[in-house]
Amino acid sequence: MDYDYIIRIINLKKSFGKKQVLKGVNLNVVTGKTTVILGLSGGGKSTIIKHIVRLLVPDEGEVWVEDVDMARADEETVMRMRKKIGYLFQSGALFDSMNVYENVAFPLREHTNLSEEEIRKKVEARLRMVALNPEEVLHLYPDELSGGMRKRVGLARATILDPKIILYDEPTSGLDPITSDLITKLIRTMQRELGVTSVLISHDIKESFKAGDYFAMLYDGRIIEYGEKEEFKNTKNPYVRQFLEGRSDGPIKVIR
Repeated sequence: MDYDYIIRIINLKKSFGKKQVLKGVNLNVVTGKTTVILGLSGGGKSTIIKHIVRLLVPDEGEVWVEDVDMARADEETVMRMRKKIGYLFQSGALFDSMNVYENVAFPLREHTNLSEEEIRKKVEARLRMVALNPEEVLHLYPDELSGGMRKRVGLARATILDPKIILYDEPTSGLDPITSDLITKLIRTMQRELGVTSVLISHDIKESFKAGDYFAMLYDGRIIEYGEKEEFKNTKNPYVRQFLEGRSDGPIKVIR
């Protein structure tokens, strides 16, 4: 089945305690493209993508992935849908007690019946795709890796089951400019070579515009602007303009 929008988020609301983080988010994610959600730190971007894999359940609203509303699906359906979604956590979220090979192989061992030889071939191929030499890194543990290497190993693990969708949580956060550029190029490579749909959340404007096809701005719990790259860049929305220009003066108030 083909979908113009592989993900549809409708009137998504979520509170934590007395604080309402999402106040009615509406967003369509175009199939086969990269959609970037921009916004202030702590503004709820991660909260949105956690709903897509049902790590969170909304207070109100719908979160459709293909023909399944993840907000209301039963556990069996959720588990089936999660196999179609790769998630690159901000820190990489590698298992500290496992080396690189064991980390990347983990989803294959959990969800397939492949032989160890087949698993090794897939792990090595995916590591090469994320610009890592298997011979040099397979035996290393997470605390022996640089920040950029951890992100790339995390990306290899997130895509090892060939998902239809990849969710990126601040993929360039904490990285130097050269490594950030490499990660961004890998995001484009994954989209092109695996044919995936990507959702990327970030406040890194420079790298986001290299990676994205469609852009959404989250502010005060809602999507206040959405469009293709050039349309979004040229918006006259004062909140978006202030964010893109990195100015402290404007409608977005800075706590001093």
